[in-house]
Amino acid sequence: MVAADRIAEPWGARTPYASGEPWPERVDDFLADGISPESVDRWVQSAAILHSNGDGLDIAVKDGRIVGVRGRAVDRVNHGRVDPKDMFGWQANASPDRLTTPLIRVRGELQPCDWDTAMDRIVARSRELLDDFGPGSIGFYTSGQLFLEEYYTQGVIAHGAIGTNHVDGNTRLCTATAAEALKESFGCDGQPGSYTDVDHADVIALFGHNVAETQTVLWARMLDRLAGPTPPAIVCVDPRRTPVAQHATVHLAPLPGTNVALMNGLLHEIIAHDWLDHDYIDSHTVGFDELRSRVGEFPSERAAQICGVDADDIRHAALLIGHAERLLSTVLQGFYQSHQATAAAVQVNNIHLVRGMLGKPGCGVLQMNGQPTAENTRECGADGDLAGFRNWANDDHISELARLWNIEPQQIPHYAPPTHAMQIFRFAEEGSLQMLWVTATNPAVSLPELGRIRDILSQKRLFLVVQDIFLTETAELADVVLPAAAWGEKTGTFTNADRTVHLSEKAVDPPGSARPDLDIFLDYARRMDFRDKDGQPLPPWTDAESAFDAWKKCSAGRPCDYTGLSYSKLRGGSGIQWPCNDENPDGTERLYADAKFWASPDYCEAYGKDLITGAPLEPTEYRAMNPDGKAIIKAAQYIPPHESPSSHYPFALITGRTLYHFHTRTKTARAPQLAQAAPEVWVEVSQGDARRLGINDGDMVEVSTPRGSISAAARISGIRGGVLFVPFHYGYFDADDNKGHHRAGNELTVTDWDPASKQPIFKTAAAQLRRTGAKAPPVNGQVPVAAKVPAGQP
Repeated sequence: MVAADRIAEPWGARTPYASGEPWPERVDDFLADGISPESVDRWVQSAAILHSNGDGLDIAVKDGRIVGVRGRAVDRVNHGRVDPKDMFGWQANASPDRLTTPLIRVRGELQPCDWDTAMDRIVARSRELLDDFGPGSIGFYTSGQLFLEEYYTQGVIAHGAIGTNHVDGNTRLCTATAAEALKESFGCDGQPGSYTDVDHADVIALFGHNVAETQTVLWARMLDRLAGPTPPAIVCVDPRRTPVAQHATVHLAPLPGTNVALMNGLLHEIIAHDWLDHDYIDSHTVGFDELRSRVGEFPSERAAQICGVDADDIRHAALLIGHAERLLSTVLQGFYQSHQATAAAVQVNNIHLVRGMLGKPGCGVLQMNGQPTAENTRECGADGDLAGFRNWANDDHISELARLWNIEPQQIPHYAPPTHAMQIFRFAEEGSLQMLWVTATNPAVSLPELGRIRDILSQKRLFLVVQDIFLTETAELADVVLPAAAWGEKTGTFTNADRTVHLSEKAVDPPGSARPDLDIFLDYARRMDFRDKDGQPLPPWTDAESAFDAWKKCSAGRPCDYTGLSYSKLRGGSGIQWPCNDENPDGTERLYADAKFWASPDYCEAYGKDLITGAPLEPTEYRAMNPDGKAIIKAAQYIPPHESPSSHYPFALITGRTLYHFHTRTKTARAPQLAQAAPEVWVEVSQGDARRLGINDGDMVEVSTPRGSISAAARISGIRGGVLFVPFHYGYFDADDNKGHHRAGNELTVTDWDPASKQPIFKTAAAQLRRTGAKAPPVNGQVPVAAKVPAGQP
């Protein structure tokens, strides 16, 4: 066991190791005061829920309550380590303000009621809308934090039983570009790489991925390689001087919105110097000539001028990447939440394709997720995809789903792609969507341009159902609130960013009359009397394990094949990576080792899109372009951001995360150590900009964009000049009476999205900054330049 202050030392002690060696074990734990490991009644298997890394852990139970966690040494993902958010975040389960009974709105106020009353109201409104307006009047907006079994059930109900196309999740905000970039390059979703590539890589390139704060255990793995005898070179692309940047061999800090120009500059150098695997390109890809022509327009000097970086730094980064023998690349929100999100992420894939670096130890791409079960939303059809990575534009795939669900193919909407989240909210704004069921997410804080979102959710004509564990800002606006069981209070599986499937067992009972999300969905289906062609209940399963068995049938023969997995196989040991089937009974560490891709026209998940307009390719176009199902090298034209700094709004504003909180702080704000580590919002400003504006560290400032303003304490940091950073986690106001100053970063962000992935833009708002008051109390959060994080509670 490791005893350490994990607020002050979030990555824990170093366990150095060399390339090719196994990552040493280090078991982290945290137990409530007065609880020793010997006094714990039982340890219950689970995995991390407050990030996408998928760390295996055990839940400590004493006298029927959760009293702590410890890492699972046998787990392939973390080898015993635990992220600080998971180490302390479990305490939220026992928070006294948990929802314990349903609520319905009566004369404008939410009032407690029983389950029959709440569900009867939902069912009555559902039937009324289906009778009067049809399936398109109902939409579902879900999470990246439910279990696989719950997503699949929700997808069957929405797509199959109701027949609505309006199904998406808050994964649209964090992982939609990951999925789209993989489809564009490989014809299908599915991370090619594995976390074990960290153990072998000689160059690790992180593109817009502040792994040190978003996946602390993965960063600990990288730190241990850096501390070992054969450290990899690190290439960091980020406008902030993050902990990753501080360890980088080369740090490129481009202006927000210029990622495509930077990637074209890197690819220009790689191609011009012939750092290429020509055999791989010729045998296994299509599209290289177009890429060579496009990036020929981006010599380092031009890319440097657009991005505001040094041309020599571009050349240095390209040299490291071009000479790497084992290259691992990771990508996250710095690329995903921009106007050319998919175009930029695809260029990272292109680097690996032109260098032939896929499927071998140390050679992989991780188009990362932001949430613990974001992968499952995509697999199960609970977001803008169809179950089993099926292609909505392929009639044979629709027929397969219809056979699995025993319904008619025309009952599954496939006249257009499933509706993405931003369009769902626009339909609600316009009135065609009249019922929205929100599950385990808080769009009243997480979506862009919050003033608009509040107005949409507050409409009397919108029937809003919110299913959650606390009365969030969104739940406060609902017509019906359903109390859900939290992690640790239900059983199910979930899949992390490198395709590792974990089982999470029920440890304790939920409080009051709160129910697992799966039970709520099945209860709704039974009350609605959904039936298949033979008059049997739809969906037919009754509990988590039978839902998992049904999912296995749905995944059979598809890329995300779970047929070799079972609850019993996942118990007691490590998580297992899909595909897991007869051919791969122990799972699959890396994809495309044989250079065979899931891209054939009859099998692929998608036919691709125009990266500039987002227009989907026709099946005939795709078949002509890629008849043999090779990997697709897709070039991208650079386009400036839609909203750029101006004389009135001279700064580029980006939003993001802090190490100590997750999403809208629904759980982490209720863990004392995490709440104290980062209690209030702040704005990062460069030293030069602060000096010019007369701002001292800790001064109160106002950040404004054309959409609104927030007040925050200034944090002078190593961010590049002309750029501001605000964490998005914090809710509307800094006063309980809702009359204080706005503090939510999304008061400032724009209603706009990447044309291909439809992921909203959180990285290119134009902003102004002014000092409004004297120094505020110190804030922790992101470490200032040359400063140390203050110690938190042990």
